[in-house]
Amino acid sequence: MTEQHTDNTSALFSRGRKYDHMALLEQIDVTGSIRAAATALGMTYKTAWDAVEAINNMTDSALVERRKGGRDGGGAKLTDHGRRLIGTFRRLDQERERVLHQLNEVVDDFDAYYQLIRRFDLKTSARNQFLGKVKTIKQGEISNEVILDIGGEDEIVANITTDSLEHLALKEGTQAYAMIKASWVILTLDHQLKTSARNKLSGRVARCHEGAINTEVIIELNGGKTLAATITNESAHELGLKPDMQVSALIKASNVILAVAN
Repeated sequence: MTEQHTDNTSALFSRGRKYDHMALLEQIDVTGSIRAAATALGMTYKTAWDAVEAINNMTDSALVERRKGGRDGGGAKLTDHGRRLIGTFRRLDQERERVLHQLNEVVDDFDAYYQLIRRFDLKTSARNQFLGKVKTIKQGEISNEVILDIGGEDEIVANITTDSLEHLALKEGTQAYAMIKASWVILTLDHQLKTSARNKLSGRVARCHEGAINTEVIIELNGGKTLAATITNESAHELGLKPDMQVSALIKASNVILAVAN
């Protein structure tokens, strides 16, 4: 084993692991506050909020519970499910580090090949990612309608090709991810509006963040998940969006991307 391989070991173990999310969960558990946890980790408050919402969207039951009120606008705590997840992850991480040390000792150029393998890990720019189970598949000659149950009586409908359906090996009960770019979400205050969009998700405005051109709107769905929409500032002003307002989010089924874990 060369000296270079040994020197690379610490760098190898510091890459590619979800310390950001796990460390955030741990800090929330310690501080009882998302804001305090963000400060401890050098994250912005918005980044921490986005991470918490993404974490909760990707689990069957919430890992973080938020409480309204308080000096800093409310607190947060981990659920029992969240604490067990952290404990399991840390144990797994210890075993992973032990195995990587062993491999680094016996395999030449292990660091280089390990990083090559990691290139196949899925990364996406889609702001919204939901974990769910396939409820129904309506097959057609060219395209297929897949209904994904994401919990809390909320469903997401996706249109995918037959080739994609076969490639993903989707069937009823299969666990899958639905990914939706925030710019593909249309917001309306008219809950009776008739539209060709196959998806209509209802909820309340949790918060709005106005930028130079666009406004990011975070919607807490009736089922408990959160959905992000990016609309123009002009549209946000015309709708008069503010926290706790009831809104409907419209999403075309063709704008929903499905994925499965290997």
